[in-house]
Amino acid sequence: MGLWNFIKSAGASLVGGAEAGEAPAKEILAKEISDIGLDTKGAEISVEGDKVTVAGGALSVEEREKIILAVGNVEGVATVEADTEIEPVFHTVEKGDTLWAISSKMLGDGNRYNEIFEANKPMLSHPDKIYPGQMLRIPQA
Repeated sequence: MGLWNFIKSAGASLVGGAEAGEAPAKEILAKEISDIGLDTKGAEISVEGDKVTVAGGALSVEEREKIILAVGNVEGVATVEADTEIEPVFHTVEKGDTLWAISSKMLGDGNRYNEIFEANKPMLSHPDKIYPGQMLRIPQA
């Protein structure tokens, strides 16, 4: 199991199911995952305080990483724990970041920004729509 930290006060603000300082209820997170267009393929999502756990299911590495980001980039979620086959590479967006700058830093070439954009679909709808505190998946060769 891996554990990833997220900025608790950043991310999508979901209506319903959350106590102050806690992550939304697992049903609310499951709906968010579905609304984004992702399928949990039987993975169990549990919530305890501000920690979300994603376990099991018949997910590919890419699908599991996207689920981690989909629930982690929700307001009230501080950590996500998930079983992973390989250690994913994530990047937390900082003020002033662009996908071009992130691509230059993480992939060595700004022209590869579209690879980061594609790796974060359907959570990202446009390359310019990123925000500070958001965590992005960085594709690996």
